[in-house]
Amino acid sequence: QVQLEESGGGLVQSGGSLRLTCRAPRLITSTFSNSVMGWYRQAPGKERELVARISSGGTTDYTDSVRGRFTISRNTSRKMLFLQMNDLKPEDTAVYYCHFQGLDSGWGQGTQVTVAA
Repeated sequence: QVQLEESGGGLVQSGGSLRLTCRAPRLITSTFSNSVMGWYRQAPGKERELVARISSGGTTDYTDSVRGRFTISRNTSRKMLFLQMNDLKPEDTAVYYCHFQGLDSGWGQGTQVTVAA
């Protein structure tokens, strides 16, 4: 059963912005609160890669290619995860997935982000 729901993807011009949202309605609050939450992406013909993650305490980590352009954040009371993406580039085009890792783990179904040159 899919436990995470992503939204906010779409088509944007190079240099534009998008904000991705991940909701976790089927996770209990304590599971969400205690999990490392992350955004991953998978481009056609490539392996899924970590984009950004945030610990239960708010510590963030980014892959080098997005550092300074993307910001990950979480709202624990609403069980939501966000990814603000600025200055988007064509190489950011991919399906973006939300992920949680705690005692259990799970993925969403993904949202497509397409950046036109």
